[in-house]
Order: sequence, then structure tokens, then C-alpha cells
Amino acid sequence: MQKQIKLINRPTGTPTKENFEIVTAPIDSAFEGEVVVKTVYISVDPYLRGRMNDAKSYIPPFELNEMISSGIIGQVVQSMSSLFEKGDVVLGSLPWQEYSVVKESAVRKIDHRIAPASAYLSVLGMTGLTAYFGLLDIGKPKEGETVVVSGAAGAVGSIVGQIAKIKGTRVVGIAGSDEKVKFLVEELGFDAAINYKTQDVAQALREACPNGIDVYFENVGGEISDAIFPLLNNFARIPVCGAISSYNNKQADVGPRVQGYLIKTSSLMQGFTVGNYSSRFGEGAKELATWLKEGKLKYEETITEGFDHTIDAFLDLFKGVNLGKAIVKVSKIE
Repeated sequence: MQKQIKLINRPTGTPTKENFEIVTAPIDSAFEGEVVVKTVYISVDPYLRGRMNDAKSYIPPFELNEMISSGIIGQVVQSMSSLFEKGDVVLGSLPWQEYSVVKESAVRKIDHRIAPASAYLSVLGMTGLTAYFGLLDIGKPKEGETVVVSGAAGAVGSIVGQIAKIKGTRVVGIAGSDEKVKFLVEELGFDAAINYKTQDVAQALREACPNGIDVYFENVGGEISDAIFPLLNNFARIPVCGAISSYNNKQADVGPRVQGYLIKTSSLMQGFTVGNYSSRFGEGAKELATWLKEGKLKYEETITEGFDHTIDAFLDLFKGVNLGKAIVKVSKIE
């Protein structure tokens, strides 16, 4: 038998443990062309909150009384596929359960000797690729420009800022604690960082960005973004990756209108998801791996131990607990 996590009712506002249920179910065997994968690491991500609503989006909502799914690193424990052997470490979008039986096409092999396996859920995975394509394809930072990143100590924002530094820009991060601010400046090399919980963000931005803002990488939305728009330079670029400040709102998010700022500065504001770049994942992964090997990229992970604490790790995302990528460790690679 194994444990599974199901969504049993849709959250109203911030999710709680009452929206989920941990159940037990049999572990199935593999048939021809399938593998049994033992879950090692589970990725918990803010975008999963949107999938808990019964609403149209870029990805279908989770069904009630069915398992949540996300990026998972696992190890093959039984193989009925010519592509995989017992012991192979694999990556796929899999259900939140301790073991999964999947078709061979649903997972791909990873080399955890190049980097720790968990890195394929963070700097070498979807969050790293999100940072890479969002910043470089939409943000197009140029040497000497000023780049501001909200959610800067998170899984995506922390990589965005470092890539921006590689490209020769001045980088300002916005985060939610003094510990995170210190981490951004002292560990990741940001030029400045702002604690939005204790500082006047608008004033702090004016001081940190004396030459205005050329690129704003949007992870948060809300009042933080409202403080950005008056400082945009002509032809600024705004990749819109997330808006976590409004994910749990019970009413529509309402704030200052952005159109005037965009018109006055001829700025570009473009939403995206990493799936838009699926045909180029190889390109991004190769570049990220090179920077990691060269010591130009650092990454942080907040790892929660134990399958039973997966829901806690997910809920902590909305409390700002995590530094870098939030991951649950379920088992060990044998």
C-alpha cells in the first residue's frame, strides 16, 4: 500500500489542510512499455493554486477527489520498458503519491552525477528555465541597464537576478524578510535589495534605481508592482511570470491602471508560461548547466522531509517561508 494526496474541495481564499486528503491505495505493477517510479522529490509551486480553481486557464484545473500532480524526481523500481532500467533516476509530471506506474513516454532520465537530483526541479528544471526564457526572451536585458525582480528570493526570482548580473546589469531585488535581503546581496550578488514588509517600497525603489527601471521581472503583482510603473524608462520590458499576491483573493484584484504608464514610456508588458518555450528547453538547460558549472549561478532549496508534510510545504509558499525552490523529500535514491 502507499499514500496519495487528493484535492477534496476547492479553496476559497488561502488553501488550508481541509482542502486535501491523504489516502492509502495499492501500488500497481507495470505492464509492457511502463515503469514503476518511487517518488524521491516533489516540487511544490505557486501555480498549483490556480489549478485548484474550476476556471479556464493555460492548464486544466485539478479534478476533485483526484490526485494533485507536479514535477517529481523519482527512481525506477520496476521496468517493463526497453528505455529504462531498475535504478534509473527520472523526471516527470506525476501524481502526489509514493509510487507511480507510468508509460515510458511520461518520464525522462536525468544524470544526478552532474548535479544533485533536486536541482532538476529548480535551477536546471522548470523554475530555472522560466527565469532564463522570461528574462532573456522578453526582458532582453542590456549591459548597464537596471533590472528589478519581485519575489527575488524565490525559485524563479533568484535565478533571474543572477542571469541579469551575468548580462552586466544593475539588479535590485524585492523580498519579504531581512534574511532574504541579506541573501540576495551577500550570496547572490544583487546590487541592492528591498524588504517590502518593513520599507516604503516606492521610496526604496527611487533610491535603488536612480536611473529608472529598464526591466521589471514580475512575480508578485499588487502594490509592489504599483510602485514600479512610475519609474519605468522608455522602452522598458516587463515579463509577467506570476502574481502571487492575488492568487488567494476572494474578489477581483483591483489597482492602479497600467495603460497610461505603458503608453507614455512605450513599454512592453508580456505574460508568459515556460511551456511556450518547450521546443527550446534543451538550449536553456545547456546554458544554465554551463553557468552552474562555471560558478556563475548559485541556487537555494527549502527541503521539507516526509510525504506527510507535502501539504504543509505547499501552504508555506503563501507565507513566504521558502528561500529558493520549495521541495519535499519523500525518499532516498538507492
